[in-house]
Amino acid sequence: MAFKKLLASLGAGGASVETVLTEVNVVPGGVVQGEVRIQGGSVNQDIEGLSVGLQARVEVESGDEEYKQDIEFTKVRLGGAFELQAGAVHAVPFGLEIPWETPVTMIDGQSLRGMNIGVTTELAIARAVDSSDLDPINVHPLPAQKAILDAFIQLGFRFKSADMERGHIRGTRQRLPFYQEIEFYPPSQYRGLNQVELSFVADEHAMDVVLEMDKKPGLFSEGSDTYRSFQVGLNDFHGTDWAAYLNQWLSEVGSKRNWF
Repeated sequence: MAFKKLLASLGAGGASVETVLTEVNVVPGGVVQGEVRIQGGSVNQDIEGLSVGLQARVEVESGDEEYKQDIEFTKVRLGGAFELQAGAVHAVPFGLEIPWETPVTMIDGQSLRGMNIGVTTELAIARAVDSSDLDPINVHPLPAQKAILDAFIQLGFRFKSADMERGHIRGTRQRLPFYQEIEFYPPSQYRGLNQVELSFVADEHAMDVVLEMDKKPGLFSEGSDTYRSFQVGLNDFHGTDWAAYLNQWLSEVGSKRNWF
C-alpha cells in the first residue's frame, strides 16, 4: 500500500479526470455546460480542489521573437477539498459563463483557422501532479457580429486568417489580456489595400468594432496602417445597412492607391 501511495504521489495509479460537454457550440455571453467525471485510482487520495475554466492559445510578441502562450481567461472552482476513495467515481456538473469578449472560432459553420479555445479542467491532488484536461468549444458570433461579418462578405472580401494576440486595443472596452483579429483579402475595387483586420470587443450592451486597414505602398511612399472604430449596440443593429456603412470608410482609404 505504501508503494501504491508513492506511485500515486508521482502521478501513477492516481485519479483521472474527464470532462464531458453538454453542447460544444456557444456564443459570447452564453454558458457552456458539462460534467466533470473523476475516477479514483488504486489508492485513496486527498483532492485539494477541482476547477474549470476557459483557455486560449494566443500569440505573444517579445522584441523580435513571437511565440504561442496558453492563457486561462476565466476560472470557476467546483466544490471544496475531499478524500477520493480508491476506485470511486464522482460526477460534478457545471455551468461556465462565456465572457462577452471571447473570440469567435466559427463563421457560417466553418472553423476559423488559427483559433484554439477550450474548457480546461484541473484536479488538484495533494502531493501529486495535477490532472488536467482541455476540451475545445465552438464560439459562434453574436447576431450583431454576424451582421458586420456578413457585410464584409457582401462587399466581396475573402477570409484570410484569424489570430489572437496578447495586448490591448486602446480606446476600447477591452478587459481580457488578449484580442482577436480576423483578416480579410479586399476585392479589386479597394485596390489601395493589402488587407483589412477586423476586431470585436463586446460587453453585455454593445461592442467596439475596430478596423485596421493595411494600405499598399506607393512608388515613393511606404505602406501604412489606418485605423477606424465605431460602436454597435447588441440589440439595435438591425436598422443599419452595414455594407454601405463600411464601404464609406473602406472606399475613403482603399479605393485609390497612393503612388506618391
